[in-house]
Amino acid sequence: METNSYDYIVVGGGAAGCAVAARLSESPHRSVLLLEEGPHDRTMSIKANGAYFRTMGTRRTIQYFTETQSYTNNRPIQVMQARTLGGGHSINAMVYVRGQREDYDGWNDDGCTGWRYSDVLPYFRKAENNLRLRDEYHGNNGPLVISDNSYRHELSESFVLAAREAGRGCGIDVNENADFNGVTQAGVGYYQTSSRNGERCSTARGYLRSAQGRPNLVVRTDTQVLRIVIENGRATGVLIRDQRGVETRIEAREEVVVSAGAVISPKLLMLSGIGNGRELQDLGIPVSSDLPGVGKNYQDHLVAPVDGELSRPISLLGQDRGWNVLRHGLNWLMFRRGLLSSNLVEAGGFLDLDGDGRPEIQLHALAMASTAWGKLEASNRIHGYSVAPCCLTSYSRGTVRLRSDDPADSPVIIANYLKDDRDVHNLIRGVRFARQILKAPSLATQMTREIMPGADIGDDDASLEQYVRNHVQMAFHVAGTCAMGSGVDAVVDTRLRVRGIERLRVVDASIMPTLVRGNTTAPVVMIAERAAEFMHEEAANRRAFPRAA
Repeated sequence: METNSYDYIVVGGGAAGCAVAARLSESPHRSVLLLEEGPHDRTMSIKANGAYFRTMGTRRTIQYFTETQSYTNNRPIQVMQARTLGGGHSINAMVYVRGQREDYDGWNDDGCTGWRYSDVLPYFRKAENNLRLRDEYHGNNGPLVISDNSYRHELSESFVLAAREAGRGCGIDVNENADFNGVTQAGVGYYQTSSRNGERCSTARGYLRSAQGRPNLVVRTDTQVLRIVIENGRATGVLIRDQRGVETRIEAREEVVVSAGAVISPKLLMLSGIGNGRELQDLGIPVSSDLPGVGKNYQDHLVAPVDGELSRPISLLGQDRGWNVLRHGLNWLMFRRGLLSSNLVEAGGFLDLDGDGRPEIQLHALAMASTAWGKLEASNRIHGYSVAPCCLTSYSRGTVRLRSDDPADSPVIIANYLKDDRDVHNLIRGVRFARQILKAPSLATQMTREIMPGADIGDDDASLEQYVRNHVQMAFHVAGTCAMGSGVDAVVDTRLRVRGIERLRVVDASIMPTLVRGNTTAPVVMIAERAAEFMHEEAANRRAFPRAA
């Protein structure tokens, strides 16, 4: 079906966009167009669980950098975003974590009525097909397959034991937790992943693959959306540019859904005249809706590396080179076994180190020094082990702004990472505890020394603060820049409709008023499920009560 008019246009083929488009297309009487700026996801680097590191720095990702700020000692921080069908869900570690009950109850209490934990749990369950867990917290019939890794690196069990030993040594109760999305998030254990039999199950694969056989759904990759067309206070379509540089306007009869992620969704709204009116006018952009909250409330989780050097060459170093590539590739292709069937970040956990009753630190354990968390520096040829503490609080808030009115220009990201001292203190606690894990008996016997922070960095607050400010990196969980709510800075209402513009919705992590304490893919899929239901309901109401001409 090739046309310039559809009922629904979904902008962004990431975790949310794929799920929304698939759900909308379930109604055979509605036509749906999904637009993705990046290429398709048909590559082994995406399909095989453990191959995702090979997508980093390719055409399937795009790199932005924050403005330099004193809070991170004037270092520009890389903000990598996915640029492929499936979005971040096609290139991440597939860790399935929903966040904490208090996250959603907090949204509700702060004005997002109807978004408490009891309200969103049914949509988590609707999306999920959990192959192990069958209880009131989990679903078993959804498109998103959730499973346990069949392969585990020998150090993963050592990490779980060492974390419990470190807890006892510090007087902190660290239990083993078999379900981070159940009764409690706290504890350590093995992550479940969005995969089946060693193959990634992104929303592009779980939702979109089966839906693409429907004649009412069209998916276009390698297509950039330049702006949303706004006429008389209503979204009527989008202006696109294809690979050849040809610009085309496509009409939306019902709605435009923006699911481009927490960096690009606000950028696209601003390019379309939705944002701070004065700033838009200064750039020569006509104002369609003066919404000063667009681009504000930027949040992300932050990670500081803690690495140890292994006494044996058993890390992941070199496993993607030479004979190892063939060995692991054949094992996966023939049997779906071995290293490539693992998400690599197999073990981790959640710690309440400040004693307030809620975990504020997440741990990611990986059998390689600093991979994806920080600068490799001199440790990049060393067999190492990383226990990376991730700060789950997001007290520091930043802003995304336009650099110009040219869609090709990257946005200005003023992240304000570590501006709020509470985030700094939480990371200090996390680094300190991670160091203790490396020293605990179950790991200490396999380590020769601490690489990072290293012996020259003391364990006092002042030393660790400087280490954190010098080495902190983002955790790829950007959110909040088109926040849901009812206050003056709210961009969308509780049904995710953009304020002041009809038939326009934002559906992705940017609508989170406060970043959840955990990985963001599962919450984004939940948000997409709710949004699709909202749209189905509203379309039915329009048919039942058509507007007067």
